[in-house]
Amino acid sequence: MRQIRQMLRLARDGVSAREIGRTLGVARSTIQDNLKRAATAGLAWPLAGDLTDAVLEQRLFAHAGVKSGFRRRVEPDWACLVCELKRPGVNLMVLWEEYRDAHPDGYGYSRFCDLYREFERRLSPTMRQDHPAGDKVFVDYSGKKLSIVDRTTGVVREAEIFVAVLGASNYTYAEATWTQTLPDWIEAHVRMFRFLGGVPRLVVPDNLKSGVQRASFYDPEINRSYGMMAAHYGVGILPARPRKPRDKAKVEAGVRFAQSYILGRLRRQTFFSLAEANAAIAAMVERINAHVMRRLGVSRRHLFETVERPVLALLPDADYQFAEWRLARVSLDYHVEFDGFFYSVPHGLIREQVDIRATTRTIELFHRGQRIAAHQRRHGGRRHGTDPDHMPSAHRRYAEWTPERFRRWGASIGPNTEGLVIVILANRPHPEQGFRTCLGILRLFKDIAPERAEIVAARAVAIGALTYKSISAIIANRTDRKTPTDDVVIDHPNLRGPGYFH
Repeated sequence: MRQIRQMLRLARDGVSAREIGRTLGVARSTIQDNLKRAATAGLAWPLAGDLTDAVLEQRLFAHAGVKSGFRRRVEPDWACLVCELKRPGVNLMVLWEEYRDAHPDGYGYSRFCDLYREFERRLSPTMRQDHPAGDKVFVDYSGKKLSIVDRTTGVVREAEIFVAVLGASNYTYAEATWTQTLPDWIEAHVRMFRFLGGVPRLVVPDNLKSGVQRASFYDPEINRSYGMMAAHYGVGILPARPRKPRDKAKVEAGVRFAQSYILGRLRRQTFFSLAEANAAIAAMVERINAHVMRRLGVSRRHLFETVERPVLALLPDADYQFAEWRLARVSLDYHVEFDGFFYSVPHGLIREQVDIRATTRTIELFHRGQRIAAHQRRHGGRRHGTDPDHMPSAHRRYAEWTPERFRRWGASIGPNTEGLVIVILANRPHPEQGFRTCLGILRLFKDIAPERAEIVAARAVAIGALTYKSISAIIANRTDRKTPTDDVVIDHPNLRGPGYFH
């Protein structure tokens, strides 16, 4: 419109159309056409001060509109072309060639592209993004929560809403989970892939801490467990840029749509379990996917079945089993700690760094990619889980010591020795504290005859000599050959003797 105004001013000054075109860099024929339009509209310089560019354009090109001027030829079904363009290998040139085959007198390629872009601009902002079929699925948690009531206590607990939207078809999946923690986050992905019946090329999450440990445009750091899940399905993880909602506009729109369909329509219902809530959400998701989109004239399910499902990768044979991965360093007792419990590794790996893979039932330990140990996961009881094969030989022998084994060793010598072992173990706060004493005493008894060992044991029990040092003194001083009364040196009325205390 600025050039139109300058053209009218030069024309009033008597400048020819050729000179005006040379001054403005426009063809003479265009100048002549515009001057004719101005004369027809009754416009001449100077123009009215309140004549805006929009009004000027309307008066000059009122008859060049879509219906009477520019679109005199047969147009294709633009909504159908939007769907076709999502198919792999399809572009505007292919669609234009098919259009010209059906309508030889139709629009040329450039005009065809202009009309398509004009139609595309009338779609929602998310639909104007280029999402090829089978390329991306956008995942996020809704900011709104669903209330679930405990039937027995009446306590209300809030559940999170997980939402996933496929890029090309807008096909939607949603479910409720108790939390946004890593186990719920990954299990929601597993159920999402099962719902889709296939795997897209990329998953685009928000920078949720459960999935992305360090947000970065250039080098985001994916959680190890989340990455293992992605490797199981052969899908890539492409986090959205921090504070860039346009990177995940598809799921942002899907979240809003899901909130109105799910939370809005279920707001008057009371749920007493997560399963009840998810059954109701599944019905709403079915309704979302069957809803016909106004601009395109087809449903999400139709687009998914015809455009997207055929190009999704196949699911693996088995669902991914959630496992949490952590790094740990082997301590000096050749154990690593996980969740308050300790698990052994081969003793040669002391001070080495290992990977822990923890499932609900097992703890697996890896060193440089090789599995070096596997334990049943402990949730209670003894805090140490030790494999005897991981111990040094000396430790292994010690680990084989038990109260029953010492009793059997004592019984092999005689009943008095067995009784001595029982008394020693019983007089310790923990039986393990008496193992070394029993071991030392049994070694002392190897150097004497079994008959004397029995006498020494009886003597030790009688006088309460329950340490290695005291029993060694009995053997060395040969006090086992004395009776308790032999210990009284002087017979005097003031000396009561040991018999007084029985």
